[in-house]
Amino acid sequence: MPVALANIRSELLPGLFDVRGSYDMIPRQWDKVFKTHKSNMAVERSTQMAFVGLPFLKDEGAATQFDNNAGERFTWAFVHIEVALGYAITRKAIDDNLYKSQFNPTNLKLQEAFAQFKEIQGANVLNLGNVYNSAQIGDGKALFATDYPADGTTWANTSATPKSLNESSLLANMTNVRTSFINERGLRILSRARRLVVPPNLEQVAIRLCKTDLRPGTADNDVNAILTLSGGLPEGFIVLDFLTSNFAWFLTTNIEGLIHMLRIPYESDMWVDNITDNLLVKAYERFSFGYNDPRAAWAEYPSS
Repeated sequence: MPVALANIRSELLPGLFDVRGSYDMIPRQWDKVFKTHKSNMAVERSTQMAFVGLPFLKDEGAATQFDNNAGERFTWAFVHIEVALGYAITRKAIDDNLYKSQFNPTNLKLQEAFAQFKEIQGANVLNLGNVYNSAQIGDGKALFATDYPADGTTWANTSATPKSLNESSLLANMTNVRTSFINERGLRILSRARRLVVPPNLEQVAIRLCKTDLRPGTADNDVNAILTLSGGLPEGFIVLDFLTSNFAWFLTTNIEGLIHMLRIPYESDMWVDNITDNLLVKAYERFSFGYNDPRAAWAEYPSS
């Protein structure tokens, strides 16, 4: 049923001193975590390649050993979702509404609704980062795992026992990002933590850890090592309002891998139905959120 006179009864009569319902919305946050790529395909794919490993010692006169194990290891898929929403409003509801500036029938905040849906979709990559998504294919692991496969070994971007956010756990994970990330052949890579990502419940902790020059939580005159260890956290911290756990926290790194794939940007349309005289308004968007390199982040999922 369209929005009709019965849905705006009070707006048909003079005397209202205010019409409420429109609020400032949370500013866009997902683009602080994900990098946008334009998509031209129904499904976008990305491959993870392996190059050569370490060289071998060679004895005088001996043959050179060859490494022919380079090549493709994993394929990641980005399957776009379609997002659509519309509404209809009768001509009488438009004509007889005395408060069009406060309740504009041509602008019932479709764009804001789409924007918040996008925030939820982006945050869910982290919210569900410890759950394997078979649609992404990849290496058979969740975004965050303790046993990512590499040739002849494994590596981790989460802890076997989840750690709550504090000075020691943050410093430990900044070091883990630097020392434990390897490529597909087991070679160490230049990986550094760049930003701390927390839910609103941990904002106070993040402020104390990242905004003080001296060591947090002590009476010592030690410097705050978080600010300088492995280059510190040059992008500081961000609070994501749509993280569902009050205790999970993340480190994003200098390695690109958290991806927003834009197939069709937000678009809207509006027309009058010639049969009913109803005003019809609709919007549409097509995109995906995902990842193609788990080295882009480190995660912890403690329960308290």
